[in-house]
Amino acid sequence: MSLLPDDRRYAKSHEWALDNGDGTISVGITDHAQELLGDVVFVELPAVGRIVAAGGECALVESVKAASDIYSPISGEILAVNPVIAESPEVINQDPYGAGWLFRVRLVNPGEFQALMDGDTYLTGLD
Repeated sequence: MSLLPDDRRYAKSHEWALDNGDGTISVGITDHAQELLGDVVFVELPAVGRIVAAGGECALVESVKAASDIYSPISGEILAVNPVIAESPEVINQDPYGAGWLFRVRLVNPGEFQALMDGDTYLTGLD
């Protein structure tokens, strides 16, 4: 297991959330999640403008092994989706914490972000 970036928070469902400092949160899946999935071959991203609820299904990642729902770690409006992922879903496997981000959400409830796990707590839950 690689080290987790300490600049973000984590959901039990294996999504990460990064506070961009401008009222938005970038969301992706953890390295652990992409390892479990295997080679990602398709991603269905949420529509820009969609309102999502914390813990609600909002995207789908398909790999050669399985399909997995992606849940929004926070509530808010989808402001952007990663255009690279539609053309090159394998970027999620190559760089899950960087170029492999999935979508950005407008943060409406900072408490939801703070309620997510830090990296140490997330890793402890994987044992």
